[in-house]
Amino acid sequence: MTAAANPSPARPSAPPAAEHGLSSAEVADRVARGLVNAIPAAPTRTVGQIVRANVLAPINLVIGVLAALVIAAGSPKDALFAGVIVANSVIGVVQELRAKRVLDRLSVVSAPKAHVVRDGVVHDLQVHELVLDDVVELRAGAQVVADGVVLTAENLELDESLLTGEADAVVKEPGAEVLSGSAVVAGTGRVRVTKVGAENYAAKLAEEARRFTLVSSPLRNDVNRIVTWVGIAIVPIGILLATSQLVRRDESWQDAVISTVAGLVGMVPEGLVLLTSVAFAVGVVRLASKRCLVQELPAIEVLARVDVLCADKTGTITEGSLALAGVHVVEEPERGSADGSVGAPPLERSDVDDALAAMAHLDPDPNATVHALATAYPGHPSWELSGRVPFSSARKWSSMTFDGHGTWVLGAPENVLADAYGGRLRDDVEREAADGRRVLVLARATVDAPAGGDPALREVAPVALVLFEDVVREDAPDTLRYFADQGVTLKVISGDNNVTVGAVARRAGLEHWADNVNAQTLPDEGEEFDDAVERASVFGRVTPHQKRAMVRSLQSRGHVVAMTGDGVNDVLALKDADCGVAMASGSEATRGVAQLVLLDSNFSALPAVVAEGRRVINNIERVASLFLAKTTYSVILSLLTGVFALAYPLRPIHLSILSWFTIGVPAFFLALEPNGERVQAGFLRRVLGRAVPAGVVIAGATMATFAIAQLDERIDADEARTVAVLVAGSVALMNLYRVARPLNRLRATLVVAMVVLFAAAFAMPWSRDLFELPLTEAWAFGLAAGFVVLAWPLLVLGARIVDLIRARRDAPPIG
Repeated sequence: MTAAANPSPARPSAPPAAEHGLSSAEVADRVARGLVNAIPAAPTRTVGQIVRANVLAPINLVIGVLAALVIAAGSPKDALFAGVIVANSVIGVVQELRAKRVLDRLSVVSAPKAHVVRDGVVHDLQVHELVLDDVVELRAGAQVVADGVVLTAENLELDESLLTGEADAVVKEPGAEVLSGSAVVAGTGRVRVTKVGAENYAAKLAEEARRFTLVSSPLRNDVNRIVTWVGIAIVPIGILLATSQLVRRDESWQDAVISTVAGLVGMVPEGLVLLTSVAFAVGVVRLASKRCLVQELPAIEVLARVDVLCADKTGTITEGSLALAGVHVVEEPERGSADGSVGAPPLERSDVDDALAAMAHLDPDPNATVHALATAYPGHPSWELSGRVPFSSARKWSSMTFDGHGTWVLGAPENVLADAYGGRLRDDVEREAADGRRVLVLARATVDAPAGGDPALREVAPVALVLFEDVVREDAPDTLRYFADQGVTLKVISGDNNVTVGAVARRAGLEHWADNVNAQTLPDEGEEFDDAVERASVFGRVTPHQKRAMVRSLQSRGHVVAMTGDGVNDVLALKDADCGVAMASGSEATRGVAQLVLLDSNFSALPAVVAEGRRVINNIERVASLFLAKTTYSVILSLLTGVFALAYPLRPIHLSILSWFTIGVPAFFLALEPNGERVQAGFLRRVLGRAVPAGVVIAGATMATFAIAQLDERIDADEARTVAVLVAGSVALMNLYRVARPLNRLRATLVVAMVVLFAAAFAMPWSRDLFELPLTEAWAFGLAAGFVVLAWPLLVLGARIVDLIRARRDAPPIG
């Protein structure tokens, strides 16, 4: 037989230090000594860093130098290609500044206030106004803003999940330590600040992720690799071109510069860099409508390539709150001692529900379990409270006495029932606990509690088992299922109990949830640790540094890893992951280091990010061959011109028209089409396989037409360039048609429109003057038509040769 509780005595008065706090003179002294709570800024890039990174990009510098040379040579209209510098810089700067502003506003809105006791008066102060030894009053719902020690406490419970990942509230008694970043879920208390500024626990943990790092983007890396190759080739080819035009052909320096720039600017795939930024920026705008903030443009691409998603439990898969999972009324024989020798008054299920509803709505200091009961029992009871014993970590139970309804106790079964805890009831409790639920017992006094006295248990009998479970986000199962269907391995990493985490994973639909691991049993980092992380899907009791080690371990095995989280304990792992995803409801530190921030803390936004990433990658791969075909034929034409001291067949203004109608405009529309195909490795190899054969055919047909046309003394170099441009553009449009296949209505319309616009440039007098396309002899246009017809089978042949080479290389070895 166990005991019911008596009502609590009056709250004792607070110690003088807690009641009065620091005096104004003491505060001034600490401010003078620098003992203030100056929090380091979040790890985001400054405006200057953002502008410099986008404006001073290597490709912008190359294009800028070439444009300056053309302008110096007296032909500013040939410098139209330089507009890409402005567009590329503006897109990058605007997007990053927009993300920075949103994040800064979010930080201001979510910035906590502190209730500080000074000179015996409670003041609401900004966090940075705290000083060492300040007395801070904690209330339910408030955030602990600095490390400290508890001076007074009344049922004080803290949620430290943002720091440790542990979902259970921690009860704090006088003398206990509290850490910045935790939150008050129940009770009140006062603490003395023992650490300020960077010495705080949360600040120290975040400091390891303090430096801003750009996300690694394979697509951006491949594009930059191409730009690097071109940049290296530009120097010797530029020297070769310039000397051939200036020395061997004895042209004026102005003509030599224009010819040289024409060859070099065609080599630079400036439009590819711009289009990549545009495609990312459009994706960012689309995701913004889904309340997803992209802090770095390439982040959406990286998430599309991810093959392992590590998700924190609390705040990501779950809502961070409890729900009533069930109430199991105890059968009559179990309402006494373990052997059923003591009976209890007969109870109906309605009596149990009324008691739980009364305890939920009449508790003046509700904790997480009481909130869950209040949600499950929304109606207000008619019972009247006459006394209570609040929950404490030592007792692990609370009780309430109601007029005419006796005393009821709710708490941990082993503490409430003591020696009577056994038999079938204990089996039921252990079975539910093994399934990841939190089990409390509701007991009723069998002997009325006398008024007054100590808050000690009197005779009670179990009435019902009350089951609670973490609330899984409504969107979590569908989101996890989506990633599983896409071949992404899911791993749940939490500081909570591994059995509880496994149960949450099961309810969220994660496979292999039963294979949960207590991270405290894992070996130190090494081969065994890597094997364990690779093998299991659910981890509990994981420390912040273990989370980081797990991410690094998976990366060392060749995985592309995304990490989702909301707490300071997730910061290190978020920073080291290939793509970090933070919840806006979480800590400022996580929002600062993550590449993606879900503004509604909506886990279901991630599939949309993947879809945008796939659209960007697959469509950029589709159109990149157009840009690199231009790079290829420009390199070949430059080499032929330089080695054989020929006139260059194109002027910079000609490259503008070729870029607009055969590459730039169609590529823009093609890059924005929906494309949900899975991303495949080998982007650069496939793109070059399509671009190089096309570039070779275009270069050969263009140079041959230009050279043959000049055999007629009536045709000068400028007129020969007209038919050369016609051939280059026509063959490039054929290549566009091949890239756009299979045709749909948009692609067919696009190809036809580009053909019409390109033809119009030759048909209208004003456009011929603008683009320097003088008319020439009729036979030269017939020659151009012949080379265009011949180019089609050569394009097909080149593609087949590449396919044969690729098939032979990818074929498994014989034997």
